[in-house]
Amino acid sequence: MEEITRILDFIVEVEKLKNVHRKTKPTGLDRYENSAEHSWHVCLLALTLRDHANEPIDIDRVIRMLIIHDLGEIDVGDTIIYASEAPELKAEEAEGVKRLLAYLPNAQAADYLALWYEFEAGETADSRYARAIDRIPPILQNINSDGHSWKTHNIPAASVYAVNSRIAKGSEAVWEVVKGKLDQAMADGLLK
Repeated sequence: MEEITRILDFIVEVEKLKNVHRKTKPTGLDRYENSAEHSWHVCLLALTLRDHANEPIDIDRVIRMLIIHDLGEIDVGDTIIYASEAPELKAEEAEGVKRLLAYLPNAQAADYLALWYEFEAGETADSRYARAIDRIPPILQNINSDGHSWKTHNIPAASVYAVNSRIAKGSEAVWEVVKGKLDQAMADGLLK
């Protein structure tokens, strides 16, 4: 009974992810996406694009990574990707993830924390694919909303291409299509 109680307490605590607002708006909506919506979106995208991964992947592990990868944002908030790779911010996010996972039974918490670190390191086939997929929804949201967050935050095209080129590490085929969409966004004036 204690294990179930701990898991239910965890679920209540992580619901706070629904109140972490991202820097992009869902396509067709005039409000900002929350991080819980993003987590669902990337999981569905990972599932549907799995046949295009560069290497064999374990989609169950990928989805678990994607579900937990933004939990630390409950404590530190969302930072636009073009500024969020700072070691200090990642350390704060790791502490937030550890705090949240402490609600869970020890073995489950250790498993999920290892997945979080694996995602962050991006050194395995599963994590390279998960990190690639994580980059796609914000690109599509920007392309389909007149470059809203790119323009609002003055993100130069060079940064968009540089940060998002990691998609190729998980799927060269997907990066080729996404890069074509970015090229069209440049031609359309959404990126400068």
